[in-house]
Amino acid sequence: MTRVSTVQNYNIMTSNLMKAQIRQNDVGAQVASQKIATDLRGYAKNAEVLTAMRSAQTKINGLLDQTKLVTNRLDMQNTGIGRVADGTKDAREAIANAMAAGNATTLMQQLQAAFSEVVQGVNTKSNGLYVFSGAQTQTATTTAATMADLTAAPSTASLFQNDQYITTNRVDEQTNAKTGVLGDALGTATFDAFKQVQAYIDANGAFTGNLNDTQVNFLKGMLTTFDTAYKSVVDIQGKNGVNQKRFEAAETDLSNQADTLTTMVGGIVDVDMAEAVTRLEAAKLAVQASAQVFTSLQASSLLNVLK
Repeated sequence: MTRVSTVQNYNIMTSNLMKAQIRQNDVGAQVASQKIATDLRGYAKNAEVLTAMRSAQTKINGLLDQTKLVTNRLDMQNTGIGRVADGTKDAREAIANAMAAGNATTLMQQLQAAFSEVVQGVNTKSNGLYVFSGAQTQTATTTAATMADLTAAPSTASLFQNDQYITTNRVDEQTNAKTGVLGDALGTATFDAFKQVQAYIDANGAFTGNLNDTQVNFLKGMLTTFDTAYKSVVDIQGKNGVNQKRFEAAETDLSNQADTLTTMVGGIVDVDMAEAVTRLEAAKLAVQASAQVFTSLQASSLLNVLK
């Protein structure tokens, strides 16, 4: 007589069905997450390499974030230095134009506007902080507002409130660079040029109407003074520009490194979706087959024969 069912057959089929379901769940999780595993145990021999790569990623991403912040601050510094340079140049051109016309009717207004541009440049802010104040980022770099403040102050130096802390940042893992610019270094030469004009005005009166020989001689001497001040500001802007290029290059290099590491990590942790979907379909079929065999085995039970 043929045996209808055994405990051993049930155990085998139940085990096969459970294994098929586990495989389906594992592959389904990979397809859903697009990752091979959720923890390092799932990467076996690649776990140590993966840990090292992720550590490198963290370090590079930290440097990249810092580099982006430094680049933004250097951009703001360049804007502020540019305003100081423009104000200095505008004052020089206003004096030259007045001399060429022999008339200084609008000279005072032009000089004051130029000085206001210089002050705004020196007091440049980035994210609410004064970029030329050294470590005193909450304090306005200069207290000067008008040309009259230049001669009223005991000295030009007293008009600047920055300290002498110069910001230093890492260009890469081996190189540091001084990126900070101090307000007194940026503005002293220009302030002194305007101060000479204001001192002459305080002693001799404002420039109005046609210029006399004494006024012309004084203003002629001021052209050289403003030229020197302008060159000083442009030199500072050039150095800032060099730093901008260095950090832009560093940002590009770090971005490339970050992309390369992301690709390498992806090669370890990312699932081949086409292959994973194929495995998932195979796992589903295995579950269905196991379930079908289990159902058939149930139908062959001695109980069904005895009914």
